[in-house]
Amino acid sequence: MAIMNVNPTRMEMNRLQRRLSTASRGHKLLKDKQNELVRQFTKLVKQNQDLRKKMEETLQKGMEDYVLASSRTPDYVLGEAFAIPLDKITLDVQSKNVMNIEMPVLNEIYDDEKSEDRFSYGFMSTTSELDLALNNLSSILPIMLKLAEIEKSCQMMADEIERTRRRVNALEYKMIPQLEDTIAYIEKTLDESERATLTRLMKSIDVIESED
Repeated sequence: MAIMNVNPTRMEMNRLQRRLSTASRGHKLLKDKQNELVRQFTKLVKQNQDLRKKMEETLQKGMEDYVLASSRTPDYVLGEAFAIPLDKITLDVQSKNVMNIEMPVLNEIYDDEKSEDRFSYGFMSTTSELDLALNNLSSILPIMLKLAEIEKSCQMMADEIERTRRRVNALEYKMIPQLEDTIAYIEKTLDESERATLTRLMKSIDVIESED
């Protein structure tokens, strides 16, 4: 490890020891942060997997019902059934702070009071499979929003984990060892200087005594 270019004085050693103490505390805090980020990230990944599986199952069931309904319903009837949307929905984007990361929070907002009637068509010319299909497909939106929220959060957290890892490694493998080696070098230099001074003093005393 390269020694820092400093004057080997006791004052400089004390300053470096304070820096070492600060760097060691910072390393511990960053290491704790890194471990917590990894824990949170693992939790989000599990939620992502569960939500994706739920969305795929719901979408598959909805499409199966829709294919069955469309095979029993004339095209013009389907066109009339979907001609008028029942609800108008906008996306509300907020954020929440997790480990100093501003993560997205996505919510759907219905422009008007949500209608109790889930369908905009009559039931005489349509089948129950169409109702089931639309029920399943309409329930996908909240799942999709939550999935997008979690996937974006996973990406942001992965980036923060990588940044934190680089800072931890810089302290652990570069700054702290360099400070420790420089402090050890200064201590060694000071010890040698003190021994040299003591030797000269003892020789001076011997000279003085021999002259007496």
